[in-house]
Amino acid sequence: MTQPLAGIRVADFSHVMAGPFASHILRLLGAEVIKIESRSGDQFRNYGSNREFDGMSPAFIAANVGKKSIALDLKNPAESEIARQIVARCDVLLENFRPGVIDRLGLGYSVARELRPDIVFCSVSGYGQDGDQRDWPAIDNIVQATSGMMMLSGAEGDPPVRVGFPMVDTLTGQTAAVAILAALVQRERTGDGAYIDVAMLDASLAFMTSALTPFLVTGNSLKRLGNTGYSELPTAGLFTTQDGRHISLGVVQENQFVALARLLKREDWLADPLYATPDARRANFDEMHRQLQMIFVTREAAQWESELSAAGIPCGKVRRVSEAAELCRPDALLDIAMDGLPGGGRIAVPNVGFRMEPGHPGTDQPPPRLNENREEILQWLASEDVQG
Repeated sequence: MTQPLAGIRVADFSHVMAGPFASHILRLLGAEVIKIESRSGDQFRNYGSNREFDGMSPAFIAANVGKKSIALDLKNPAESEIARQIVARCDVLLENFRPGVIDRLGLGYSVARELRPDIVFCSVSGYGQDGDQRDWPAIDNIVQATSGMMMLSGAEGDPPVRVGFPMVDTLTGQTAAVAILAALVQRERTGDGAYIDVAMLDASLAFMTSALTPFLVTGNSLKRLGNTGYSELPTAGLFTTQDGRHISLGVVQENQFVALARLLKREDWLADPLYATPDARRANFDEMHRQLQMIFVTREAAQWESELSAAGIPCGKVRRVSEAAELCRPDALLDIAMDGLPGGGRIAVPNVGFRMEPGHPGTDQPPPRLNENREEILQWLASEDVQG
């Protein structure tokens, strides 16, 4: 089945995570992604302590399946010319160098438009292509700090808390992918390309609208709620269970509270002025939370999860990632054969995050070794004219 971006080509000059995750989404939707790497390769090829395979760290695999790789020294005129030829034949150019670097390498937006007048050119950076912070270096945990994200987790009085995975990188990549898709749709209508400036800070603040907008509207910052939900209700929090695990409760609607009270055999809460309304439950948060904790500690987390869910009461057992992986629907993970791996030579990588028929997002192709597709790409450049 033809995928929605079949026939779209991306010249991907990005590295590490935010840019590659954008082109990763485009690749899973059917685009051909040509990954243009330095001679030493994307830094993520050998990143972190969890790397069993030379040049193929899990961090790299996570955002590069199905792409093609060519290694070029962009300061070398002959190799820069190869990059120019690739750009001339691509619909999208994606880069995440520091602002100004792509221009100094001779492949900025003005040059790209000369090579391909309708190109969609996307620059990803920490703080955008202009402004006082333009030249500030930034990685995920830095922008978690500067965006205010670290001061949303934890409870009041706690030190800053980092979200436990590179959330800013992935949300920025997703933002860039959406922007590129919008520009491609616009090009279908107008025939014109576009320039896209994606800042990690801007993308983060947009994703934080549930925290930022209340401040902008009222002037009041959200309280740090720890493991309590956005509603600030004691029935939307975390509780320890009999087996030492935890259950997260998400009762925020009145019909849910009625169902909870009946299932727990605490119908008295429904008439008690201390708990009968959401505002009353907020005012008596500690006592309601204490009573709920006394109940939840009487059974194991899995039992609570099953019984509450069957009654239509939102809840979830707190799982580690290794346990959560067992919940994946079959097509939520890509099954990819990859040479040189122990244990059968297969890897699993998350798909794009949604189902679509027709279209069927995904790929069965592994991530490329550094410079793996050089000869293929050079032959393609030699055989096709600029309109190819």
